[in-house]
Amino acid sequence: MTRIPLRPVLTILALATLAQAAVPAALAQAQAPTRTTATYEDWTVRCESPQGSAQKSCEVFQAQQPQGQAGPISQVAIGRAAKTDPLKIVVQVPVNVWLATGTRLLWDDKQPPLALAFKRCVPAGCFADADLSDDLLRRMRARAEPGRLEYKDAIQRDVGIPVSFKGFAQAIDALAKQ
Repeated sequence: MTRIPLRPVLTILALATLAQAAVPAALAQAQAPTRTTATYEDWTVRCESPQGSAQKSCEVFQAQQPQGQAGPISQVAIGRAAKTDPLKIVVQVPVNVWLATGTRLLWDDKQPPLALAFKRCVPAGCFADADLSDDLLRRMRARAEPGRLEYKDAIQRDVGIPVSFKGFAQAIDALAKQ
């Protein structure tokens, strides 16, 4: 399985749950990873490093939460597994999706959408990803208007979720400094 920006978060959460059941709470806290976040309008930079390690894993993300809903319905994250790896964009959507069509991020009618292929589904959601080219990153940085995340649900109905780009350029700049 390829390492992606969201994977460390999921792995650490699973390991933390197992550790808390197997060792005293004080020991589990001593081994907990260090986490930091910084918010730039609608985007957040989150970093995590295992206790006692110099390695740090960071990503820029946005959770899409419609008004009136208790939790987010999707997440868009951008990061890299290692400093020398290319940037990846990862999208998390609910598990009730039609996998064959994947998901896509649309900017407007003039530019082709970014297609993201589903890689896996777990109880927390389904994940699709794609490499993020320098050209696409430049276009995202320049966006003033929201984009749209689209996919089909399990009964093949179209689902569209707005994705804001407010604060994106600042968040990507902050990620580059990590």
